Amino acid sequence: MVQGYEPVIGLEVHAQLRTATKAFCGCPTSYGGEPNTSVCPVCLGLPGALPVLNERVVEFVLRLGLATGCRIAPRSGFARKNYFYPDLPKGYQISQFDVPICSGGAVEIDLDDGGRAVVGITRIHMEEDAGKSIHDLGMDTLVDLNRCGVPLVEIVSEPDLRSPRDAYQYLVRIRQLVTYLGVCDGNMEEGSLRCDANVSVRPRGSMAFGTKTEVKNMNSFRNVERALEFEIRRQVRVLEEGGRVVQETLLWDANQNVAAPMRSKEEAHDYRYFPEPDLVPVTVDEQRIAAVRSSLPELPAAKRDRYVRVLGLPRYDADVLTAEAATARYFEEALDAFAGREAQPDAADAKAVANWVMTEVLRAVSARKEGIATFPVEPPRLAAMLGLIRDGTISGKIAKDVFETMTTDPRAPGEIVREKGLTQVSDTDAIGAAVERAIAENPEQVRKYLSGNEKVLGFFVGETMKLTKGKANPGMVNEMLRRALAARKG
Repeated sequence: MVQGYEPVIGLEVHAQLRTATKAFCGCPTSYGGEPNTSVCPVCLGLPGALPVLNERVVEFVLRLGLATGCRIAPRSGFARKNYFYPDLPKGYQISQFDVPICSGGAVEIDLDDGGRAVVGITRIHMEEDAGKSIHDLGMDTLVDLNRCGVPLVEIVSEPDLRSPRDAYQYLVRIRQLVTYLGVCDGNMEEGSLRCDANVSVRPRGSMAFGTKTEVKNMNSFRNVERALEFEIRRQVRVLEEGGRVVQETLLWDANQNVAAPMRSKEEAHDYRYFPEPDLVPVTVDEQRIAAVRSSLPELPAAKRDRYVRVLGLPRYDADVLTAEAATARYFEEALDAFAGREAQPDAADAKAVANWVMTEVLRAVSARKEGIATFPVEPPRLAAMLGLIRDGTISGKIAKDVFETMTTDPRAPGEIVREKGLTQVSDTDAIGAAVERAIAENPEQVRKYLSGNEKVLGFFVGETMKLTKGKANPGMVNEMLRRALAARKG
């Protein structure tokens, strides 16, 4: 990125788990409630209140650990991470320290040059969230403790990333994994997925690590990339000017596109970790690991490769369709309905469905600013419409109008076609009459075609389709135009 220097990047990703209740109490984890209403003596840290571990938290972290190939610790425990901040009412955060529940995994990422790289996972551990301090509502700082005790997993990568773009791709893969596994909704805007970045630079070719800084407060993948670009350039500039990089924590300002110092960076001893006395150790046996492993869904990389290998889709299509678990689910349901659930879809079926999902469906979903899971054109209705194209009832052009109507009209596509009179015309006499009229009304274009300019055929196709109000069978129009124009050569 900067000539003569190599960045060294490691990411710490916090993912909020999709449990109904908090990590150590029964308070709800729902987002957006009135401030300080989803709280109880346990998550407020009141005297005498004892935490009890939510079993679902352990299941979710095991799912993620197994999906990333981690070693699962048969016995791990919780620790108190001590620090003072107004939104941490206990004065400590319950986390894991010396023995995390998962360690030693890896994630494969795509590189911009088409290759792939493996990023090591140092550890994945359980912890609870702190509250939220609100600084932007006037002179006072307000505190909302609803988030206290919400369960998190922290995913700590090895310092294997070598560019801001690699970091972006790694975050894409982590988000994809947690959403496929159903353990996190991956929403960075709501704070469900948060990222801190550790970054240093070193002379290219050196194996020694430089002094690292930590960048926080990045609420989108693009902001992570921008913040890393800024901090790498800043560190290189400091070194080039003969200075020394100071180990510190920086806050990213997305409005100014700068990272400003927040505090000197802490080490583990600064938090005075000690074992949590109110929680028993977490034990995981082989039987439990096997049960969780058997419940894992098909992971995104395996699904993408299956789309290419079994369905015959191009790699680009497979990447788009598997980017989100909900998109892949929609595609597969539509393909099953289109091919017939008892039949094995062929490459032509898969490509036909893929084209519509990647273009019209995703465009409409984006325009409506909603998830594909609630899109009103359900997979079976899309498949029914594609069946009308396949059997020649409507043309692809008319299908786009039918599809647009289907986004607001819940009826079957066949009903919509019949009511609007959109059935494709395949009558040879009707199409032949339109072809002859298009040729007769455009003698100059006929001369161009007969002189060798075959591109003019597209003009005649358009004119014929206009005369039939877009209902003529396009294949028949092309064939009949070629015959009629060839006849005029004689």
